[in-house]
Amino acid sequence: MLNPKPEAGVHEPFATGIDEATRNEEAYKTNRRLTLEKLVEIRAKEKVIVLGGGPKRIEAQHRKGRLTARERIAQLLDPGTRFFELGVHAAAGMYDGKAPAAGVVTGLARVDGRLFMVIANDATVASGAFFPMTAKKVIRNQTIALDCHLPTIYLVDSAGVNLPLQDEVFPDQDDFGRVFRNNAVMSAQGVPQIAAIMGMCVAGGAYLPIMCDKVLMTEGSGLFLAGPDLVAKAMGRKFDSEEIGGATLHAAISGTIDFKEPDDPTCIQRIRTLAGTLAPPPAPPFRRDEPKPPVHPAEDLAAIVPSDPLQQYDVREVISRLVDDSAFTEYRAEYGKTLSCCFARIDGWSVGIVANQKLHVRDPGRPWEMGGVIYSHSADKAARFILDCNQNRIPLIFMHDVNGFMVGPDSEKAGIIRSGAKMVNAVSNSIVPKITVILGGSFGAGHYAMCGKAYDPHFIVAWPTARYAVMGAEQAAGTISQVRAAAQKRKTGEVDEAEIEAFYEQVRAKYVRETDPLYGASRLWLDAIIDPRETRHFLSLALESAAHKTELDPFRIGVFQT
Repeated sequence: MLNPKPEAGVHEPFATGIDEATRNEEAYKTNRRLTLEKLVEIRAKEKVIVLGGGPKRIEAQHRKGRLTARERIAQLLDPGTRFFELGVHAAAGMYDGKAPAAGVVTGLARVDGRLFMVIANDATVASGAFFPMTAKKVIRNQTIALDCHLPTIYLVDSAGVNLPLQDEVFPDQDDFGRVFRNNAVMSAQGVPQIAAIMGMCVAGGAYLPIMCDKVLMTEGSGLFLAGPDLVAKAMGRKFDSEEIGGATLHAAISGTIDFKEPDDPTCIQRIRTLAGTLAPPPAPPFRRDEPKPPVHPAEDLAAIVPSDPLQQYDVREVISRLVDDSAFTEYRAEYGKTLSCCFARIDGWSVGIVANQKLHVRDPGRPWEMGGVIYSHSADKAARFILDCNQNRIPLIFMHDVNGFMVGPDSEKAGIIRSGAKMVNAVSNSIVPKITVILGGSFGAGHYAMCGKAYDPHFIVAWPTARYAVMGAEQAAGTISQVRAAAQKRKTGEVDEAEIEAFYEQVRAKYVRETDPLYGASRLWLDAIIDPRETRHFLSLALESAAHKTELDPFRIGVFQT
């Protein structure tokens, strides 16, 4: 249920500084062009990734009378709705390019009017076998589903562990076995799980569907701990896959499955029917009013973040193009200005936003402060704001363009470590949904304090303009080169300037490559790289997902620096 419309005049739209004259300026046009060029590059890579194992493997899947993972998802979706894919760039550049999307398709889908997490093995990629990144990707999406209490559909078509890589897939805490542990925990916490076996389901992988609430299986599929070859070696007798673990055996004899279906389309329709039997999600624990569109156009979002990270911009221009009516209430607006904290609504949902302000600012009685840097009083303000949002059950959105915490003797005297610890504590112990969007740079401890991946964001995405590392390329190259030069001088008594310069460029190039959002997305540091103009849609979807979890843990922060 939506709350009644708030009274008119409670919020006023932000007074934007972007008008038609601004849009005709060269800087605006350059920022927009470079952002969209990067977006085109990213989408071009995705067009190749979605082909999975390629046309020949797709044809082979069709010859078996089976759909591909993406074709199955397309039939599963409600008509007229979009699949929001997560982790599409996973494993890019790894395994000699043989694991596009890590061999599994994951994302948010609307089925019978309700949001589901969907996890579908891509049998066109190594027969759906689990690479190390496959396990990591499945676990990440199960974690999202568990954090949000989001019902989950598995479309299983997998040969199990990729045997040549078993030492990287099988034994560790967050490897293959964690998938089944998560099945059990999700079930215990009341998260609905529906699994459909739509191909081979072998060895340890056989546990995944059977640990779900409802199990479907298509004719011609196989479900067994050991396949025909291994059984023949163990028993000295040959069996075909139907005799060992076909759909008829498990439907009529073992009683392992709940529904036997003749083919993929029928199975998918059954899944949709079963999805429609689930009880509706309870009322969300977070406030939602009648949605109102932003006043300011989303199209500007492609041009606000400068291509030059040294250039300034007002992050409130970004916020005003995401929030309802382009209106927000800024918290302690005159204090700690390098972090902008504000209350707003996104698609009706009440949210608290913590965003790095990239304008250079000056508080009364203080020297100039650099935009994108977190100072002690900024951290204090943000920590207090985060506590307030938790106390009042308001979801948090973090928007990164951060260079890190301020350094130097003045900052140490001001207690920057203490203030930073306070902010990190508040983020770490937050119980409300946390959603992270990396707009520009995200460096060092600033990344941590702004709810980076290690701090359990429900979702973490980036714009094409994002850069993501322990420090920037120039700073890293300079630091490492200085260390090398010092070591060289101690050893030989002199510095080879040409060699150090070449080394600097080598390190810089490495960091430039590794700070690219595609690099982070390939390692699942990011759930997605999104079009800046689609940010509001993403945030609305993420907030709706998180609202499925209606019971929040008690809010406790332990020992807190003061």
